Amino acid sequence: MISSTAPKIRAAMGFAVVLLALVLARPCVAAAAPTVTASGIALNAPWKVKIYELARRHFLHPAWGWQHSERDYLLALRIARDDHLKIDKDALFAAAFLHDMAAFRPCADRKMEHGACAALQSPAILKSVGFPMQKIAIVQQAERGHMYYSNPGHDPTAIVLHDADSLDFLGDIGAARMLSLTGAKAPSFAPAVKMLRGFLTVIPPRLITPAARRIGSKRVAELRAFLDALQRETYGGRAM
Repeated sequence: MISSTAPKIRAAMGFAVVLLALVLARPCVAAAAPTVTASGIALNAPWKVKIYELARRHFLHPAWGWQHSERDYLLALRIARDDHLKIDKDALFAAAFLHDMAAFRPCADRKMEHGACAALQSPAILKSVGFPMQKIAIVQQAERGHMYYSNPGHDPTAIVLHDADSLDFLGDIGAARMLSLTGAKAPSFAPAVKMLRGFLTVIPPRLITPAARRIGSKRVAELRAFLDALQRETYGGRAM
């Protein structure tokens, strides 16, 4: 009997082959491989270079592109350091850069939650670039649980990515991300503002670590101040 998940797995593997072919197809005279990311994350393994190059070339979006991945990784490290949590940095790097990949190539099942889709697609990609596959279960758990509404379980690596990703919806960066989704053809950015207002109450209770809650408190105040000023400057929101 053929499993009902087989078509999904084949689709994910096919996508991995296409992406890796694009990443590995270099010109005859290739530039030297980067040693750090744009924000200074060390690319201290060949597989990290390949994943980073994949993200820089193909995960392009103002709200959940490669820059969001860099912020998530660095903020997750900060949370782990501040709360003295033992995490797997390899798994964190992989999950941080691949957790939103479904935004660029959804799974065959369009109703699948995007973190679950990433957990389905990422193993083939990571295996192809030489990732230490004994850590893949941690990557998948972190991908599945990264959203503020998701349960990351008990693994510290998954928990810090969940909290870091949640925090990226708050503060000035959260405002910038959500407003970027409005687009030039939208009649108003009011829906994005409404969403941001909702984040002020929905996200803070879902933060797990003490460090994230401290950071979240500051970002909530920052975002609320921005939204309140925006409300005033749009005449009570009537000219938004």
